[in-house]
Amino acid sequence: MIQLLITAEHTRMLANGQAYTAGQASDRLPVVRLFTPDAHATWLLAALDPADGDTDYGQCDLGIGMPELGHVKLSDLASIVGPLKKPILRDLYFRPSRPLSAYAQLAQLDGSIID
Repeated sequence: MIQLLITAEHTRMLANGQAYTAGQASDRLPVVRLFTPDAHATWLLAALDPADGDTDYGQCDLGIGMPELGHVKLSDLASIVGPLKKPILRDLYFRPSRPLSAYAQLAQLDGSIID
């Protein structure tokens, strides 16, 4: 299984997840952008569930025109390969420019995650 997050991202996402769990939910910036290099799927992830350390919350876009906010397991993402057998990659150059809800709003209008 491949590792999708570096330690700093894992730490920030876990802190965001702990804040949500403690009832301090706020509209966070996404921490990481993951994508399939040989398909059109993208994930903007903002929080990691502290209870299992595997369930993420963020914007999920499977490339079929129906992006949505939701939960996904890192372990599931790590096992996905695209049609050319390429694994999911972390966007090394992603710098969030807006909170997750703004990405979600724009994605609903556009039919895919933009930026």
